[in-house]
Parts: sequence; structure tokens; C-alpha cells
Amino acid sequence: MILIHNAKIVNEGHSFKGSVLIENDKISKIFKEDVPANIFQMARVIDASDKYLLPGVIDGHVHFREPGLTHKGDLITESKAAIAGGTTSFMDMPNTIPQATTIQILEQKFELAAQKSLANYSFYLGATNDNIKEIINLDRKKVCGIKLFMGSSTGNMLVNEDAAITKIFAQSPVMVAIHSEDDSMITSNIKKYKAECGDEISFKYHPIIRSAEACYKTTSLAINHARKYNTRLHVLHLSTAKELSLFEGQTLLANKQITAETGPQYLWFDDSQYESMGARLKCNPAIKSISDKTALLEALNNNKIDVIATDHAPHLLEEKAGTYWQAVSGMPQIQHSLVLMLELAKQGKTTIEKVIEKMCHAPATLYRIDKRGYIRKGYYADLVLVDRNKLWTVGAQNILSKCGWSPYEGVTFNHQVSHTFVNGKLVYENGVFDENVRGERLEFN
Repeated sequence: MILIHNAKIVNEGHSFKGSVLIENDKISKIFKEDVPANIFQMARVIDASDKYLLPGVIDGHVHFREPGLTHKGDLITESKAAIAGGTTSFMDMPNTIPQATTIQILEQKFELAAQKSLANYSFYLGATNDNIKEIINLDRKKVCGIKLFMGSSTGNMLVNEDAAITKIFAQSPVMVAIHSEDDSMITSNIKKYKAECGDEISFKYHPIIRSAEACYKTTSLAINHARKYNTRLHVLHLSTAKELSLFEGQTLLANKQITAETGPQYLWFDDSQYESMGARLKCNPAIKSISDKTALLEALNNNKIDVIATDHAPHLLEEKAGTYWQAVSGMPQIQHSLVLMLELAKQGKTTIEKVIEKMCHAPATLYRIDKRGYIRKGYYADLVLVDRNKLWTVGAQNILSKCGWSPYEGVTFNHQVSHTFVNGKLVYENGVFDENVRGERLEFN
């Protein structure tokens, strides 16, 4: 029994002083007033004065690189980075080696996570041009969704046959989550700029080559398919103002058929930083203009964007080296996503209540995750304590992702995660992990 005492609880649009009692793996009581004296005698008490108590972050879009790419990251290292950053549950993408395009391979990834992951977990099945039989046999209660690459990116899993795309939208029993960029437009842009600029092209051309128009074309196509076949569609890592016209923010999230996600990188960076950051800023879709960033922040606040997820994609710095054409796309983010979003709230660009909605509550609602994402009696005690006024600077000495770098190196944040609970177990406390803790497989309603 653990009592988290005297915290500033942020939950379901409200902030209040209170305490939470954990018994076994669940939240057993929430106190908004005085805690009975006998509780102090029975429980381990954690003084949470000057701390926020938040639901654990649910990150619906990560690449933890296991199996097959474990020189970049693995389920142990990346789940530790997640836990240290306040993320208690993640959903991992299929572009590993082997690619998770069959139920058998998918279940092998679940077995690895059960052995290794400190956080709760689920995995997407990868869609291909010819695995519709695997897709239709998925158990909706056990798998978060399918990943459809409607645009090529790391891992070469592009689905480009119209008949296959139609079958996927018409027959998938689970949410279809898409990488949305038009491959033919990108290929044309690559050819053009290779001819014009040669090998030494600047990284500032990345958002021109992987353009807003390429994003918009494929997103609009996917939405048309989803409406035609009444498919649950989730558009991943939105990066443009142009695409926002395709979404609406008035419908309650639980009733939405078509939803959108963006990532911290698109709310923090813009194309003015390519010259100084180069390959460290290269990701797909590309980080775009300051006007895109401003529009995405506004869409976050008005609910056109439904969730925040990181697209955490670690690569070694040596894989980021060389020319623009040689450097791979992707960046590690999961350790810093929550504190970054809290920093944006501190700057007045959003609110802490909105941050918790988009990183904790909304993913639970969107994916229909069973009893997680909220501070409620009877829910799993996936909880995070955050120091409210703790200045710290990101540097090589405190980065936990296996790749050893972060695009946020040198950034000073005003909040720091001090404690993380997973299923009622204190897995992280002031920089120290309990590496005996293992997360659980997420279940879906």
C-alpha cells in the first residue's frame, strides 16, 4: 500500500490538491481533503508537496527497434527512457527485422516485451500489399491497430497498390494508423533537387522535398477511403497547417471516426533550425515552417489534433552522419516529451490540463484502452510525479536512450519526473530504477 500525499493532481481538466492511495496494482482511493490517520500507519507515504501527480503518459507511436535493430535501441533501454520521462505505456511500430506483418511475428514481439519492458506495451501489425488475411484475423481486444505506410519511410514498408489499400480500409477490424506522404511527389522532388543541388544539398530542403502538398494529398485520400468504408482512421505525426482543414474539433473524441496526432518535435522546432541542427532535425514527415508550428499548436488547443505521440525513433549518430541524402530520418524523443509539453504550457502556448488530456486521457479514449490514462478509483495505478520547479539541462550524461543523443541537448526544462509507477509498482524514483518490474500487455475495449 502506497500513499502519494499532498500532490497537485492534474486530471480530467481540473487541478487540485489531494492524495492518492495505491493498493496492489490499482488506485483504491482519491482524497481531496484530509487523509484518515490510519492510512498513514498502514501505507508507505510519499510526500508529493510541490509536485504534480499525473496519469502516466500513453505514447501511441514509438519505434523501440527490437527485434533486429537493437544496436539503436531495445525494449529495456527505450522502456527505461520512457519511464524516466513519465511514459508508462507505449505502442510500438512494425518496421523491425523481421517486419511484424504476421500475427505469429507480432506475438513474438509481445513475448519479448513481457520479458524485458518496464512499461506497459502493445504492438501494431504492419500492413503490406498482400497480408489482408493476417489483418482480418486480428483480435481487437489484444492489438492496438495496424500501421499502413501510405508513403515510404524507414523500413521500406510502403503499401502502394490501390487494390490492397482498398481491401485494408474495407476489411480491417481494428484502427488503421497511417504514415501519410505521397511517394510519387517525394520521388519527383528528390529527382529535381538531386539534379539542381547535387550531393551537398542543405538539410533545409527536407520540408520542400517531403512537402506539405505530399502530406495533404495522401491524408485526403485516406480520409476519403475511411469515410467510404466506415473505417476507424488515425493519421499519425501531422506536420502541416494545410492538413488541418481535413479535420474537425467539435465532435467528442469517443465518437470520432477519423483522428489526428502530432508530435512534440512539430510543436517545438521549425525549419529555421535546419541550418544549425542538420541531420538531428531530419525526420519523416519533415518539420516544417513556423506558421505550420503555430497552426498545429492552435489545433492542439481546439481539438482538431486529438493526441500527442513522439514517433520516438532512435538512430546512432553515425547513421545521421554524411550528406543529406545519406543521413537517416528519425529522432529519439520519449524521455523528454512530457517535460517539453509542460514547458510549452509554462510558456502559455497551451495549458497543463490540455497537455494531460492529449498525452494521457485522449490516447486511452482513442485506442479504447482498458482502465488506464486517468486518475480514477479502480484504474491501474500508472502514475507520475513531476517536480514543478526543477531546472535541469538535457545532456549526454542524462540521456537514457541507447543511441546516446537527443535533439533537445542543451535545452533547460523547468519540470522533471521524480517518480513513475507502473501497475502500482514504483519503478523509477529520483534517477533509480527497479529493474525487476515488468509492464503488462495493454487490453482494449
